[in-house]
Amino acid sequence: MTGTKMATNTATKMTSRRTTRTIRWSRHQIEGIALRLLRPVVIATLIVVTLFPFAYIFTASMRDLSSIMREPWRVWPTWSEWTLSAYREVLSSTASGGQGFLGLMLNSAIIALSTVVVTLILAVPGAYAVSRLEFFGRRRLSALFLTVYLFPTILLAVPLFVLFTRLGVRGELAVLVLVYVSQTIAVALFMLRNYFDTIPESIEEAAALDGLGRIGILCRIIIPLSLPSMMSTALFVFMIAWNEFLFALLFLVEDRGRWTVSLGLAQLTDNLEIPPTALMAGSVVLTLPIIIVFFTTQRLLQGGLTAGAEKG
Repeated sequence: MTGTKMATNTATKMTSRRTTRTIRWSRHQIEGIALRLLRPVVIATLIVVTLFPFAYIFTASMRDLSSIMREPWRVWPTWSEWTLSAYREVLSSTASGGQGFLGLMLNSAIIALSTVVVTLILAVPGAYAVSRLEFFGRRRLSALFLTVYLFPTILLAVPLFVLFTRLGVRGELAVLVLVYVSQTIAVALFMLRNYFDTIPESIEEAAALDGLGRIGILCRIIIPLSLPSMMSTALFVFMIAWNEFLFALLFLVEDRGRWTVSLGLAQLTDNLEIPPTALMAGSVVLTLPIIIVFFTTQRLLQGGLTAGAEKG
């Protein structure tokens, strides 16, 4: 009897385990099917939510003003409504009655690219020093990189405005580049230092045995391996400098010839005589360079911050 009960209990436990396994496996299958069905729905929803505002602004900028006033809710214009008059008005010079956005874009490009170059020149050796060299306060210094963003930028705006006004250089583009570098170098140091930490020191030791010094290792080993991180950092800095408005307003507002494109767009929004099509065309002109730069550098950005340093 005891043996029969033990056999019965064993069979019951085995049946229960099989049932439990079957239930768990069925649950896993249901979750997998649900994820496979929901994934394209979620992706499509995110794409629509992200692209719809830009698509509407772009199509509205190509429509005639009377058409927008009649049917502002319609997204896609008819073939007879397509026109480039808003872009001609925005891009043509002020002397010919336009808004002069070509000159404003040139100013923004000069400022943004200069900010990227100066920031990387300063941040690359600084991040490498914090990542590799041993000195007092090294850990605290790396932790303090981002504390500059704990303070609002308006705290720096007033003293910098007074300082550069007294020096007589407030309207210079180089001054604005210097201000942008002070705003972006902290995050550039943080991003690059994190990537330098992932590069094995064995590569540098092998290069040192071949006779390379610190500068040679940085230029010939670290920088080529860090191109994905440097490109992502450069893109981030470029976006900050291209879209910045507060300091550009404080330092450049008196001379329209030195305005950035963000100042020009703000001027369009404040002017009631400007048609909404011109405002939307200006928004497209402001956004398009960022999109072009992103897709141009996408191949390097795909390497990401997790790209392996010891390949081959």
